[in-house]
This record gives sequence, C-alpha cells and structure tokens, in this order.
Amino acid sequence: NSGENIVVYAFAEKQGYSKFGSYTGNGSTDGPFAYTGFKPAWLIVKGTSSGREWFMFDGTRDTFNPFNSYVKAEANDAEADSTFGDFLSNGFKVRSDGASYNTNGQQFIYMAFAEHPFVSSEGVPVTAR
Repeated sequence: NSGENIVVYAFAEKQGYSKFGSYTGNGSTDGPFAYTGFKPAWLIVKGTSSGREWFMFDGTRDTFNPFNSYVKAEANDAEADSTFGDFLSNGFKVRSDGASYNTNGQQFIYMAFAEHPFVSSEGVPVTAR
C-alpha cells in the first residue's frame, strides 16, 4: 500500500545448499515428493492460492520422520504440530492430506536449505578430512 514500509527477502539457489521449487498437491497421505539434491535442514512451504500461510519446518525440532512441528512465518502464533512429511536424503515427501500443504490440484512453493551439502556451490563433491 502507498506509504507503507515493505521488506523484501531475496534468495539465490546454490547447488547442494538451497533449492526453490514447487509441487502440485494430490490430497493424499501419499503426497508428492520434491527432489532437492540434499537432505533439508529447514523447509518453508506455502500454497500459491490467496490467503495461504507460510509454514516453516526444521530438523532440529523434529529429529525423526515424520516431521510435524512448525511455526508460521507471517504470524505470532506459538509452535504447533501437524504431520507434514519426511525429510529424505535427497528431498522431502509430503505425508499429509491437509489442505494447508497438499490440496488436490493446488500449487505449493517451497524453499529448502541443506543439512549437510553434498557438493560445493560450484558442483564439486565435498570430501571428508
């Protein structure tokens, strides 16, 4: 709106570290799989329909699958629980038929950040010491 402050967060996708994409919901507890190329440590999901909320999940609150603890980016609500899905070695799998992140035929966008990057930002495999 005119005269209001606006905050913009801009992210650049980096191979092996961050991935931005979308998936189409199927309304099933056997929901879509999103390939990221790494195990996510932090995931943000939002439906593209008007009024959808930004759900943030991480591997620190939930250390096993399915992960379900979340906070909403745009709200001052307390942490809540609702089964979302599984963090996998190469992406995430939606395990919920919930309308907030798996409405049949609806588009959802996501931002994922790696727990342990497999490659450098140039695509070079990382090695152990």
